[in-house]
Amino acid sequence: MVQRFHPGARLSEMAVHNGTVYLAGQVPEDGTQDIRGQTAQVLAAIDRLLAEAGSGKDRILMAQIFLADLADFDGMNEVWDAWIGEVPGQAPPRATVQARLARPEWRIEVVVTAAV
Repeated sequence: MVQRFHPGARLSEMAVHNGTVYLAGQVPEDGTQDIRGQTAQVLAAIDRLLAEAGSGKDRILMAQIFLADLADFDGMNEVWDAWIGEVPGQAPPRATVQARLARPEWRIEVVVTAAV
């Protein structure tokens, strides 16, 4: 059985199947902020969704990070390192790539898969 959370016409924010949580790409709500602010917004959204599914950042199996500009890599990592550092020894596998995002104001999008 697949459980979908916050379904819309185009996508669901999250699905849970067989003890695995799949998040849709999370993007910032306020695209006027710099990469640090946008990263913080995205990670807070991930925290909320994982908690709703009965999971957390210590159970992330894989993270995929899409940056509009790789010049933002260091700034994004500052926020990421502080966030993931809250669960020592639990840093997940991760990939970071440059990508053209759906809206020009977005600097980051993150996709996460986690265990329940």
